[in-house]
Amino acid sequence: MSGHSKWATIKRKKGKADAERGRIFTKLIREITVAARNGGGDPNGNPRLRSAISAAKQSNMPADNVERAIKKGTGELPGVTYEESIYESYGPGGVAILVDVLTDNRNRTTSEIRHILSRNSGRLAEAGSVAWMFDQKGLIVVEKSSGASEDDLMMAALEAGADDVKDSGDSWEVLTPPAKCESVRAAIANAGVAVASAETARVPQNRVALDRRETLQAMRLLDLIEEHDDVQKVSSNLEIPDEVLDELEAQ
Repeated sequence: MSGHSKWATIKRKKGKADAERGRIFTKLIREITVAARNGGGDPNGNPRLRSAISAAKQSNMPADNVERAIKKGTGELPGVTYEESIYESYGPGGVAILVDVLTDNRNRTTSEIRHILSRNSGRLAEAGSVAWMFDQKGLIVVEKSSGASEDDLMMAALEAGADDVKDSGDSWEVLTPPAKCESVRAAIANAGVAVASAETARVPQNRVALDRRETLQAMRLLDLIEEHDDVQKVSSNLEIPDEVLDELEAQ
């Protein structure tokens, strides 16, 4: 995931805070609702819901919003029924892209995602042609600017069941089995280490390096897909060089 965390940080700094906050809240509410619908409203017995609530807290979502989303999922309050779907696709230079969506109109969403791809040198792919390139992992990011000790982080993470701790430049990335993401996050926080984010993620087995022009094209495509209201997560195997990130940060 190296480079991608820094890219996300750059986008947050340059984005419009209120608009970004609203978009994040919308995605989190959908995830909480679907998690509660599929696994029940008790986070203690529903790892997906527990992870979604943790992400909501990290984004400072009001507790009332979380509670309403849970009740919509369990049927205690009326709400929209969302369908989960994954779009496998290719972008500029053949970069692989997986798009996780929650939608109340699959035909509309498919048409809109296909349109975004076709207008930006991408295309939808056949089922199974892209997903095999990624592994499902828990991903916990700790920013080095927080002053965290690498030794404390590694000890807390590995003792709690993490698979690996990687240095990604401005941050450390802790990889875990998906089911252990929340417990490892809690262990890291309890050790006094500030966690920037924690989520389940599709981690590519290998990354693809493109030339500068195609890298920027692919990054623009990923941003456009991510901004779609029905899109929850976008994963790719794009390698983003440090010089491109430095250039974007300086703009």
